[in-house]
Amino acid sequence: MSRSIRPDAVLIQAVIAGALSFAHLHDLAEAAGQSGWKAWAYPVSVDLLLVAAWRRLRTARRDRSAWTWFVIALTASLGANIATAGLLDLGAVPSWLRILVAGWPALAFMGGTLLVHTPTPHPAPTVDRPDTPRAPEPAPAVPAVEPAAALPVAVPSVPPALIDHARKVATEHRTRTGTDIDTTTLRLRLGVPEDLAGAIAAQLA
Repeated sequence: MSRSIRPDAVLIQAVIAGALSFAHLHDLAEAAGQSGWKAWAYPVSVDLLLVAAWRRLRTARRDRSAWTWFVIALTASLGANIATAGLLDLGAVPSWLRILVAGWPALAFMGGTLLVHTPTPHPAPTVDRPDTPRAPEPAPAVPAVEPAAALPVAVPSVPPALIDHARKVATEHRTRTGTDIDTTTLRLRLGVPEDLAGAIAAQLA
């Protein structure tokens, strides 16, 4: 199903205005000594710089650099339109205008480069400051942690034969030294672990 094409008056007006401005810039550049494809490149350069500056202004309204290049491009476009309206003799263009036309490519290149590669400034985030200071919120209550109950220590079982042998070793030590045998000496003499030696010593006491 085909759709009906409705002409947009604003779009038609923009195309006509752009074509006229394009032609005026071309005529001025050609009169200033730029012939062939060079004369056609000048209106493209002016319009591209104007569009680039406008797009930059849409994202950064307070960007002074974007406003500067927008005014420069707009002045170049309006100046060409006014100059070709009969106020300037295109057969005898003054030297200063030839200099401006010849220097425009470098100026447009610098402006386009700065507009594209300059980072867009971001506004600082606003922080809401209440009129009255808020009272600090109380810290959440931490539940008390009950200490873990002490686990019973398992006492190793001692064989009766080992008790008898330990008693002989203790008696021999008392006879030889006149003192009771301690746990460390008993452990070394019997060659048993420390916990087992303590259990044996407890039964010998």
